[in-house]
Amino acid sequence: MLAILGDTHGTDGHRLEGRTREAVRTADRVCHLGDFTTEAVYEALAAESGADTPDGTAPLTAVAGNNESPALSDRLPETATVEYEGATIVLAHGHRRDDTGLGLLAREAAADVIAVGHSHRPGIDRLEGRLLLNPGSHADPRRYRPGHAELDDGTVTIYTPSGERLASATY
Repeated sequence: MLAILGDTHGTDGHRLEGRTREAVRTADRVCHLGDFTTEAVYEALAAESGADTPDGTAPLTAVAGNNESPALSDRLPETATVEYEGATIVLAHGHRRDDTGLGLLAREAAADVIAVGHSHRPGIDRLEGRLLLNPGSHADPRRYRPGHAELDDGTVTIYTPSGERLASATY
């Protein structure tokens, strides 16, 4: 399973709870869509995502958001591409791209799934025939439901930390 989350907005810890924490601990790979805020939050999530790996390395792919400390922003790319179960997933925070820009990014990466954060609004849509995913924020949902996404066997599902299913689609 591939876990996708974003918009943690923490100061010193990963802020993971319930199903979100278990997804991060057991995923084959974890993707984060930016806005960790600090290096301490990034490091805490990286450590948690590597908790069950034999070599202790964190299988984490992350991009920078618009609220990272300068030191963390310098460490993270603006976009990243991940291959999983034959699908190509492109990651971006989303604050610098409208639908046209996201469509271009997806075409350049030949992506099956476009994963973005920034709005904190969990949802699944289609953009130019590709799946457009926003997992929401597991820790700072603002006016929306908290969420993270899990990709497995050609399906993406958004769950709350308590395990409630919010949305699901095939890719």
